[in-house]
Amino acid sequence: MSKISPAKFRSIKPKKKCCRSRKRCSKCPVVLHRLSKQHAEKMSPKEFAKAYKKARAA
Repeated sequence: MSKISPAKFRSIKPKKKCCRSRKRCSKCPVVLHRLSKQHAEKMSPKEFAKAYKKARAA
């Protein structure tokens, strides 16, 4: 499972700058943008975990 849930996804405040590491952190603006494009707040927890893992992959 992921550290965050679909319900709490919208309340996360992104970091100022992208970290660009091999596996991006959970507050990275790039990760949050990728998830918002997929309408992550409307996903089931299982779908969200899969999308979250893919969004964090570099």
